[in-house]
Amino acid sequence: MLDARLRAELWTSWASLLRSYAAAHGLNSKHHAVVEVGADEITLRVAGNWLRFTHESMERSDGSRSSFNMEEDGTVKLNGIAEEMDLAAERLAREMMHSE
Repeated sequence: MLDARLRAELWTSWASLLRSYAAAHGLNSKHHAVVEVGADEITLRVAGNWLRFTHESMERSDGSRSSFNMEEDGTVKLNGIAEEMDLAAERLAREMMHSE
């Protein structure tokens, strides 16, 4: 379990990465992204689609759900598979910005 201060720092970093990568991918997209950040939930909205993150899960607007965890080493785990936080944020933002 993450220390509360580290968890808050990683949460803020995750939101910032999602916002930055969505903006970058927005340069080549007809869509605009909105990132809503709260203490226990982050939502990335693009057109009619969204991704919602809690400290334990990621839910998509299509109703699918995956486990989501931030790790002390700066990685995130989606469905138990670790990925560098920045790479995961870039991939998810790209998928959202370029989905039709």
